[in-house]
Amino acid sequence: MSQRVYIFDTTLRDGEQSPGCSMTVSEKLKMAAKLVDLGVDILEAGFPIASQGDFEAVEAVSKEYHWMQVAALARCTKLDIERAAEALKSARRPRIHTFMATSDIHLKYKFKKSREQVLEEVVNSVRLAREYCDDVEFSAEDASRTDADYLEQVSRAAVEAGARTINLPDTVGYSVPDEYGALIGRMVKALGDSAVVSVHCHDDLGLAVANSLAAVEAGARQIECTINGIGERAGNCSLEEIVMIFKTRPDKMPFTTGIHTEHLYSASQLLSSMITFGPQPNKAIVGENAFAHEAGIHQDGYLKEKSTYEIIDPKSVGVPAGKLVLGKHSGRHALKQRCADLGFPDLTKEELDAAYQGFCALADRVKGVRNDAIAAICREVTASRVTA
Repeated sequence: MSQRVYIFDTTLRDGEQSPGCSMTVSEKLKMAAKLVDLGVDILEAGFPIASQGDFEAVEAVSKEYHWMQVAALARCTKLDIERAAEALKSARRPRIHTFMATSDIHLKYKFKKSREQVLEEVVNSVRLAREYCDDVEFSAEDASRTDADYLEQVSRAAVEAGARTINLPDTVGYSVPDEYGALIGRMVKALGDSAVVSVHCHDDLGLAVANSLAAVEAGARQIECTINGIGERAGNCSLEEIVMIFKTRPDKMPFTTGIHTEHLYSASQLLSSMITFGPQPNKAIVGENAFAHEAGIHQDGYLKEKSTYEIIDPKSVGVPAGKLVLGKHSGRHALKQRCADLGFPDLTKEELDAAYQGFCALADRVKGVRNDAIAAICREVTASRVTA
């Protein structure tokens, strides 16, 4: 079994659908350029039937990056599929990504259709999509809440109709890892080499990455994910997290991707500059505090050997270096280093003790101590030396 996992980036499609994340065509093109540099395997550029802007974005990305594998989303309807095909006509490697919900709750309340009707529509839609391009992906929306026997039936039928990839989303983030892994394992066994099994996990219970890992261990070989984990409601599986888990723990997760990880941080920053929010400070890999150390014990260990408290080299994800944040939990070792960095490299023990007392008093009153305040403390404790 191949250990290569394909990264299907849906930042420009599912990611953009979340509140505060809409992007203009020019912004999508700019973000697409970074995703190309990042090395994503499939770039889902939009949902062409949804709006004229989405159509133009897919069309523009297909023209500008025509050598890329570009995907466009379409419901299992003739109009959607034809619109997607039109938007993708400049792409050399187009993928029509068509989808339909398969869970009983969606069939009953959203579609008011029988399983047989849905199965027929899936087959007809995949066949139609194959008339426009060879690469068709079918997604069984709400797969994790779909009856397993019916899901297998639909997946097999979609493959027979011409789908090369079968995506089994945890659309509402309901599943847990062992359950989801078992479902994916069953579908991988059922489909064999006839199609790539893909997963698209949402984070409603905070398990999108964990569920994606369970799926890969069960045989899935495509992960649909987004930069910063943006997406509907609580978001999607975070691209940077899943990729760095594989890179950091190959002993437990022996899978590879084509991602150039040194572009992860800049991709996160670029996306944040385009939408209305960035990742939370404690976000893994790309958060402001991901490589920041404030506790004195941690800082002491870090200054002696960085690997004591950093399992990832910051440079490997595009962060210039880890940083020491000086606050109420910091110790003398970190303060001494910061004083040296600020131009006071030769403080005596007594001066350092005095500086530390002043620093602690200030740190108890503020959330973080700025460099200019530390420099002022250093000037104060060395004033007698200067005037002597």
